[in-house]
Amino acid sequence: MRNRYVIAALAGGLLLAGCGGSATSSPGVPALSQAAGQGAQSQGAQSQGAQGQGSQSQGAQGQGSPSQGPQEPTTQLSGSARAGALQAAAQCIRQHGIPSYADPVLTASGQVYSDSRSIQNAPQSVLNAVQQACGTLAAQAGLNPSYEPPAPPQLVEAGVRSAECLRAHGLPNVQDPTAQTPYTPGHGFGFSASEIPAGGKQDPAYQAAAHACRPLLDAEIRASTLASLANDG
Repeated sequence: MRNRYVIAALAGGLLLAGCGGSATSSPGVPALSQAAGQGAQSQGAQSQGAQGQGSQSQGAQGQGSPSQGPQEPTTQLSGSARAGALQAAAQCIRQHGIPSYADPVLTASGQVYSDSRSIQNAPQSVLNAVQQACGTLAAQAGLNPSYEPPAPPQLVEAGVRSAECLRAHGLPNVQDPTAQTPYTPGHGFGFSASEIPAGGKQDPAYQAAAHACRPLLDAEIRASTLASLANDG
């Protein structure tokens, strides 16, 4: 069961792939530190109450402007060549301080979903090391750790069902997510501060709603895993 709460913005700044070549073949990829900061600033955190797992989401569900968020990376690679490049970038990230980082998934339609939570949780010193070692590989693969594609239909549908349940069980301000609502792979959508009681996740009203909607919240989490997202398109 996830709990939703707002987290402070993380500091960011350096470019992950500042040494990349042309905009079409080696796009500049935001620093892993910048990716963590952008994610935390634009999204509140959400966790599974029973399992203790966190997830982050938007400051205002469905309200974000795509032009203001992270931009989709570009690359000249496609198909198996890009899949291999993404795996190489992920392996580099694991070898340089984030051993839990999962391989990104490349869908048939060319969408890339990645393990953004592991990036957000890494300390600054590790992000700096990964930046230096893996920036070129990430740029070649078109891997932007601060960008996730729009939420696919199966995830949106699961999020709407859990939102409906939460409203019916005492959280009337929870909004239905849309394809443009930020989410974290493996952790689902989150809430803005206005959607949860003033007492946060410890508030009795929140606890009661979360308990009542546990099956639907868990289904939303499953719909957001990389394995599920890999079937998008």
